[in-house]
Amino acid sequence: MNEKFYITTAIAYTSKKPHIGNTYEAIFTDTIARYQRLLGKDVYFLTGTDEHGLKIQQEAEKAGITPQEHVDRVAGEVRAIWDLMNVSYDQFIRTTDEKHEKCVQDIFQKLYDQGDIYKSEYKGKYCTPCEAFFTEAQITEDGKCPDCGADLTDACEESYFFRMSKYQDRLMAYIEEHPDFITPEARKKEMVNNFLKPGLSDLCVSRSTFKWGVPVSFDDKHVIYVWIDALSNYITALDYSANGESGELYKKYWPADVHIIGKDILRFHTIYWPIILMALGEELPKQVFGHPWLLSGVDKMSKSRGNVIYADELAGYLCTDAVRYYLVSEMPYLNDGTITYELVVRKYNAELVNNLGNLVSRTIAMNKKYFDGVVPEVKQWEDLDLELRRTAEETVATVKANMDEYRAAEAVDAIFDLLHRANKYIDETTPWALAKDESQRDRLAAVIVSLLSVIRLSGVLLKPFIPDASARILSAFGGGGEDFVTGLAYDAVTAGQEIVDCGMLFARVDEEKLLERIAITNEQKRA
Repeated sequence: MNEKFYITTAIAYTSKKPHIGNTYEAIFTDTIARYQRLLGKDVYFLTGTDEHGLKIQQEAEKAGITPQEHVDRVAGEVRAIWDLMNVSYDQFIRTTDEKHEKCVQDIFQKLYDQGDIYKSEYKGKYCTPCEAFFTEAQITEDGKCPDCGADLTDACEESYFFRMSKYQDRLMAYIEEHPDFITPEARKKEMVNNFLKPGLSDLCVSRSTFKWGVPVSFDDKHVIYVWIDALSNYITALDYSANGESGELYKKYWPADVHIIGKDILRFHTIYWPIILMALGEELPKQVFGHPWLLSGVDKMSKSRGNVIYADELAGYLCTDAVRYYLVSEMPYLNDGTITYELVVRKYNAELVNNLGNLVSRTIAMNKKYFDGVVPEVKQWEDLDLELRRTAEETVATVKANMDEYRAAEAVDAIFDLLHRANKYIDETTPWALAKDESQRDRLAAVIVSLLSVIRLSGVLLKPFIPDASARILSAFGGGGEDFVTGLAYDAVTAGQEIVDCGMLFARVDEEKLLERIAITNEQKRA
C-alpha cells in the first residue's frame, strides 16, 4: 500500500476574482502534490473557496444580487483559473456546500456542549477585509489593522467565544516537541514570540450583526464566525464527523501532511486551528508551511493601487506553463517575490524560449540530420560527457532535496542550471563541426546521446513545474519517465530508439510589442 500524502491550500476568499498572488499558492501547492505523486505516494490534494462573511454580504449588496449568487460567480472564477493553471486537485470544497455547513454546526455544538464555547459580549476593533477582531494592544500606532493596514471599526455585539487560553500551554508544548510543525523557522519564531508568549485571548467565534454565514444550530441570532467555518474545511472535506465515526477519507488521509498557506494567515493556521483540533480530540496536521507574498513590483497587490495582475490574462498573452514557471521560480523560500509584466516576458524569452526550447529543438534536429532520428550507438565517452552526466545526476539529488523541503524555486532553478550547462556543452563540443569529419562520427554520437539524455531527464524533472512542456518533451522519446522512481535513469536513452519531433515548445515574443499591447488593454479596462 502506497504511503499517503494529504496536502491543502488555504481556501480562496470569494469577495473578488483571485489575483495572481492568490493563484501562486495553488500552483506552488500543485508542484508539491505532483512531486509527491511522482515519488509513488497516494496523494490527496484539497483546495476550494471560503464563501461566508460580512465582506461577501457587502459585495453582494453593492452588486444588487444575493450572497449565494455572488459566491457562485466568484467560486466559478476561482475554479476556472485553477483548472487553466493545471492545478491537479482531488477535491474543490466550497464552504456553502451543505455537507460542510452541517459538519461545522456539529463541531460548534460539540465545543459548546463540552464547555469550550461560551456566550459573552465583544467590544473592540474589527477589520472587515481580514474578518478579524483586534485588541487596542494589537492595532498599529495610527489605529489601523496590523495585518492589512485597513481602517478599523468599533464593534460591540453579543458573541460566542472559544476558550483559546485553556489550550495555550498545551500548544506551546506541542510546538516545542515538534520543531518542524511550523516552517520556515523564522515564521515559527514570529508566532511564538508575537502571539503565544504574550498570552492568548479567547476567540470570538460567532456574529450577530449580519446573516451571511453558517447559522448556530441552537441560537438563530448568530452565525458561526469565519475561522471555525473556514478552517474546518480541511476535515469536513474528508467526511469528518463530530458526532460519531468519521468517513473513510478521514481515516485514510488525516492528519494532513502539510497545509500550504500565506504568511498573512499563519496565525490562524498555527494557533487557532491546532487548538480547535485539540478541543475536538483530533490529531494535529504534521506541518504548516507559510509562504511569502508575491508583490507587484515593490508593492502588495491590490485593486486600490491599480497593480493587480491576473493569471488567466497573463496566460492568454503567453501560456499556462509560462505563468507556472515564473511564479514558482521567482518566489523565494522566505522573502517576498516580485512580478511585473516586463520581468515575466524577459524571463519567458530567456529561459523557456532560449534555454529550454532551443536546446530541445536543435538537439532533436541534429539527431534527425546526422542520424536519421535514431539514437546512435556510443562506443566511448570522454571526460566532458562524463562531467555532464555527473552534473545531471547531481541535479536529480538537488531537486529531490529541495522539493522535500518545499523549496520549489531552488529545485526548478537547478533544472534550468543543468539546461544552461547542456547549452554550454554544445558550444564546447561543436557537433556541427564534428559532423563534417567522418572520422569524428563516434565522437558526434556521444555528444548527441549526451544531449538527448539530459533533455529526457530534464523532461521528467520538469513534470511538477511545467507539465504541458514536460509532456511534449517526453513525447519525443515515446513517453515514459512516468515517475521519479523509474524515470530518472540517465542512460534511459538507448541505441536504436527513434526520437521524433515534438514541435516548438515556446514561441519567442516581441517584448516591446507585447508590453505595449498589455498596456493598451489595461488602460481600456480602467477607462
